[in-house]
Amino acid sequence: MLRIGSFAHFAQISVVTLRHYDQIGLLKPMKIDEATGYRLYSAKQIYEVKRILALKDLGLSLEQIKEILVEGISPEQLHCMLMLRQLEEQHNSVCTNLKNA
Repeated sequence: MLRIGSFAHFAQISVVTLRHYDQIGLLKPMKIDEATGYRLYSAKQIYEVKRILALKDLGLSLEQIKEILVEGISPEQLHCMLMLRQLEEQHNSVCTNLKNA
């Protein structure tokens, strides 16, 4: 188990963001130490953070992300969503270039 600071470092996310995700129920710590109150995360939860960040990059709100995570989304579906987003960005770029030509 990792304390919040170590977990934040490995997940490349701020402690403040992790606390916020905990507050809104998006990413709860695996355990809270009763004696110290420390939030403890498992290394496996880093994948959950990466999934949340990928969905944020798609432009989804935290509430939408929470709904998706509750319903479940496979890594393959997430990959397809990211690829679709990249294609949309490329399409928009080409359209902009054509308008400016």
